[in-house]
Amino acid sequence: MSVSDISPPPTGSTSPTLLIVDDEPVVLTALKFTLEREGFHVVACSSPLKALALLEERDFSVIISDQRMPEMLGLDFLIESRRIRPQSSRILITAVLALPTIVDAINKGEIFRFVAKPWLREELVATVRNAVQRHDLVTRNDALQKETLELNARLREANAALEAKVHDLEQQRQRLDAANRELAANHENSIELCRRILTAYDPILGGQTKTLVEFTAQMAATDHFTDDERHALRSAAWLCDLGLIGVPREMLRAFRGKPDHLTERERTMLHNHPIYSQTLAALVDNRTDVGEVIRAHHERYDGHGYPDGISGLAIPWPARCLAVAVDFVESGLSKGAAIDALLAKSGTAFDPEAVRLFLKISNLVQLPRQVREIMIHELEPGMVLANGIYSPHGLLLIGEGQALSPGIISKIRSHNQVTPINQRLLVYAKG
Repeated sequence: MSVSDISPPPTGSTSPTLLIVDDEPVVLTALKFTLEREGFHVVACSSPLKALALLEERDFSVIISDQRMPEMLGLDFLIESRRIRPQSSRILITAVLALPTIVDAINKGEIFRFVAKPWLREELVATVRNAVQRHDLVTRNDALQKETLELNARLREANAALEAKVHDLEQQRQRLDAANRELAANHENSIELCRRILTAYDPILGGQTKTLVEFTAQMAATDHFTDDERHALRSAAWLCDLGLIGVPREMLRAFRGKPDHLTERERTMLHNHPIYSQTLAALVDNRTDVGEVIRAHHERYDGHGYPDGISGLAIPWPARCLAVAVDFVESGLSKGAAIDALLAKSGTAFDPEAVRLFLKISNLVQLPRQVREIMIHELEPGMVLANGIYSPHGLLLIGEGQALSPGIISKIRSHNQVTPINQRLLVYAKG
């Protein structure tokens, strides 16, 4: 009994390795020569026992065995080889295909094919190629199954981790929602406390703050603000006068009634109250934009305001709107007189757009029927002016009843950029 060519295939070779077992040297040599010519790497063994030992050491794509051998029958050998290498394709060569042999081969050995002696070369080669393909498919399938099992295990772990993460995030969200609700409640409580402090210090100041908040809420409800600007305007309306708490009541009364009697030091203290308000407001609402609006709510559009003397678009938009509402509320004039005062200072003390917005939402002016008030950026072709538009020097720019075209609208906006139009814009409602 001998084993021939038991060396592994050359490094880098992709040729399948076959194991041939037959006790007849001539048959063994013939099989080996035939299959090697087809490009297979062949290990030939004349002893089934030694072949089983080889199977313990290495894998083979196809195992080919003769049926009748002295040490053991080929069927018994293939049955045992199945236990060692279940993925290998097994081929039984026999001269007699008895029915019991076939049944046992199928049931016990799971034989891939039978080859009858004497074999036809083409049939043998085709059978071996099919056996190699079957082995490749089984091997790849097993590898895919293992990979699938590993991926499924990883997926289960990932899903479990994801569920845990989602659970943690949900708990964090709930805690964050609770914290936000508590923060909002604390903010509202702080705002209410500030209003009560203002009212206790000076009832007039408390009442003015409440009215101011109502006006700014109407302004903030329009689409002329971002979300941050809306918050800044509303918060600033509540907190912009906190700094007046540090001003003596007598000085505050004199400022309302006889401002010319104030000393320079007293006037400076009053002009600095937006700075004091900004500092105190940070204890209630520490957002930077809120503090900036509070600080700038007494700045003038022409730059002659206080405390910093900034002008035009350098003043935050919410502060320009708040300034108009503050002047209206604190003027102490009748409604009509207060409106006239706002219009008189439009373009100097106040941003004309802010004045227009305030008058548009205030519902304080009874407009003629089918006339509505708009802002410059709302002008559209086809609108008809319900009032004339004049320059600051009284020069008529566009007369009442003029239908607006794209060219006219462009001229109005260009003129406003150079010399702000400081009057109300009224148009006849369509339809």
